[in-house]
Amino acid sequence: MTETCHQTLEIELKRLIIDALELEDITLADIDPHAPLFGEGLGLDSIDALELGLALQKQYGIKLDSEADETRRHFASLAALQALVEARRVN
Repeated sequence: MTETCHQTLEIELKRLIIDALELEDITLADIDPHAPLFGEGLGLDSIDALELGLALQKQYGIKLDSEADETRRHFASLAALQALVEARRVN
């Protein structure tokens, strides 16, 4: 994937997170690609994880098992989520 495509996907995913989770007080610049999405990072919770999983499925055709350990790793940070989308996106 080219650097431009990589950066474009990062911005798309930031927008997806903000829009799908209705994070009105968060800007694209607020989301550090390497900071945790859950807990002390962006502060997302398990309901947010479900909503984000549905948004990923709708946008990129990626289906995730909410109980799988690998899903937790993919949701660790924006960078981890981006690697998943780059590897498995359908459209």
